[in-house]
Amino acid sequence: MSDAPAAEAPAPAPGKSKMLVIVLCSILAAGAAGGGVYFMTAKKSGEEHAAAEAAPAVKTPAIYSKFDPPFVVNFQNKGMMRFLQVSIEVMTRDQMTADLIKEHDPKLRNDLLMLLGGQTFETLSSREGKEQLRTQALKAVADVIAAEGGKAESVEQLYFTSFVMQ
Repeated sequence: MSDAPAAEAPAPAPGKSKMLVIVLCSILAAGAAGGGVYFMTAKKSGEEHAAAEAAPAVKTPAIYSKFDPPFVVNFQNKGMMRFLQVSIEVMTRDQMTADLIKEHDPKLRNDLLMLLGGQTFETLSSREGKEQLRTQALKAVADVIAAEGGKAESVEQLYFTSFVMQ
């Protein structure tokens, strides 16, 4: 038997092993840099998202639409003819809704006149009755806006700016 070693694998050339190490280190470094950038930006966008949710929504300026001329209706009270004159303004923050209010003024005035004319003197004499009427009028305006293609929730408030009974 011979003392010669069995077939030994040839040793890789020193230049190729260095090149392989450099390529592997470059890939590893690029992956680490990309992962670091991803995690840093993902954390920041998450913080920004959380901050945006925590910040209260900024309200746009209120837009008031006045019904002019004032509403005048009559109603019976114990055999006497009574009159009610009411000035009404509607508040919204949406320009499209304000435009719809102006555009559909005749329909809105009709519905509000019918609502006002159906009231009694006793109801309108109390603060609670006036508040109930204001709520019904707000709903009437919101219903018309919704029927005409707008958003009912955009009609935020309705105010009586003058309220005279005789």
